[in-house]
Amino acid sequence: MTTRPTLLGYVRADALSCAEELAAATDSLAAFASAEGFTLGTVYTERDAAESAAFHALLDEVKRSDVRAVVVPTMNHLGLGNPGDSPAALRQHLEFHQAHVWAADPR
Repeated sequence: MTTRPTLLGYVRADALSCAEELAAATDSLAAFASAEGFTLGTVYTERDAAESAAFHALLDEVKRSDVRAVVVPTMNHLGLGNPGDSPAALRQHLEFHQAHVWAADPR
């Protein structure tokens, strides 16, 4: 039996309008993980973009574990409210630590 690699998730709650959209976004991450041959691990949910605590927790897990894949609903979920924290910059932080970043919905 082959063990599937783990994929971590990241969602910004402030990018969504309601709890139902948050649930749907998390479901889309699970569907993406399954379709791509991963097991979905922790889904980090950013509730306060100014703090970016969930992103830093995700980055810490990538640094200390052997997880090398992260999925977001769309790349816009990587954009936080802080200047300089563009989706591209945050993606580079993750990729610097050898984590490939995918968007469940590549729009």
